[in-house]
Amino acid sequence: MNRALIIEAIVELQRRKLRTGLTLLGMVFGVGAIVAMLAVGEGSKREALRLVSELGLNNVLVEGKSIAPDRLKELRTRSLGLSAADGAAALSVVPGAESVSYRKEIKVDQLARGTTVASASAFAVSIEYAQHSGVRIAAGRWLSAADGASLAPVCVLGPRLAHTLFGDSPAVGGRVKLNHQWLEVVGVLADRANQKAEFEGVKLGLDDERLFVPWQTGRARFRFTQIEDEVDAISLRLDGNSAPDVAARVLQTLIEQRHGGADDTNLVVPMGLYRQHQQTQRIFTIVMSSIAAVSLLVGGIGIMNIMLANVLERRREIGLKRALGARRRDVVEQFLAEALVIAVSGALLGVVLGAVAAYSIAALAGWSVAWSPLTLTAAVTLCVGVGLAFGVFPARQAAALDPIAALRSDG
Repeated sequence: MNRALIIEAIVELQRRKLRTGLTLLGMVFGVGAIVAMLAVGEGSKREALRLVSELGLNNVLVEGKSIAPDRLKELRTRSLGLSAADGAAALSVVPGAESVSYRKEIKVDQLARGTTVASASAFAVSIEYAQHSGVRIAAGRWLSAADGASLAPVCVLGPRLAHTLFGDSPAVGGRVKLNHQWLEVVGVLADRANQKAEFEGVKLGLDDERLFVPWQTGRARFRFTQIEDEVDAISLRLDGNSAPDVAARVLQTLIEQRHGGADDTNLVVPMGLYRQHQQTQRIFTIVMSSIAAVSLLVGGIGIMNIMLANVLERRREIGLKRALGARRRDVVEQFLAEALVIAVSGALLGVVLGAVAAYSIAALAGWSVAWSPLTLTAAVTLCVGVGLAFGVFPARQAAALDPIAALRSDG
């Protein structure tokens, strides 16, 4: 299709601005809905991957339940609660288990540096915790095996906590007081910019406001009640060849046996959470795709309607062109060029509308937006294809007109 035909089509459509504009609306809304859906869907997928990566896609987690003190005393007659021994047993029994990490929350009465007091959470963790949860170090280092073996009074701070306590001064090498214990800061975590506290109902670690001490140091230097769990959470890391679902069933059976059937733990399979999220996302995509398809269908019908009206109004023009030697193919190309101009214009405006809608939804609902060039191209191509498909019938109708009858018509 040559440039002259496109220019002629633009000029012809500009003569009927209102009709052309109303026809464009259907295509604009259809493409806008598709683009917004794709952007929000892609953003949701990437956000889900980012959030679940904090739990570890290859991990299986066991967490102790929060139980009322009176019922907890009753449960302790059957179960001693979640312990490091459970983790060691799981490491030797669960197929594909590579390593295990522990986490135990320390009750914070006061966390301060000089006169600066911070509100934060503190945890005793094993050195494997960093690998299992994907935390990265921005300054200094992570906790080491030597720190735990010597019960060293050292800690690693989350980025926001480090800024609260030290401001713009370097935190590494400084000292903070947690409850009654002075700790030396050996590392500061990188900011992961977490914006959600949970994923699919599972709480995530907001590491930017946390303090970490070695597992052995926490047990030796801080006080815990006798009836509480030795550890709050156990993370079992699997090799890449093991199925998390199978490992989870084995781990669930093991914990039930070791705890005498007491219902005092929760099992979390991050991969299962991600699949659950994807299933919800697929339902959302199907619903939005249906709405977008209806909008595109209405837009396509609008294009067919305006093209049929143009054919009726321009019968004498068509007859004159045919009488002067224009072929049927030339007439078809002329009307297809007009359909193409409408479709491309609708697609481009729809992309702009979709982008505005996507970012508006993200701002109002707190969702993420991401763009995939391939899917964006597919949306525009689909719109153009629909426009051309609905323009074929009117173009063929125009080409099929008898030149003599068309010249005699009043249109």
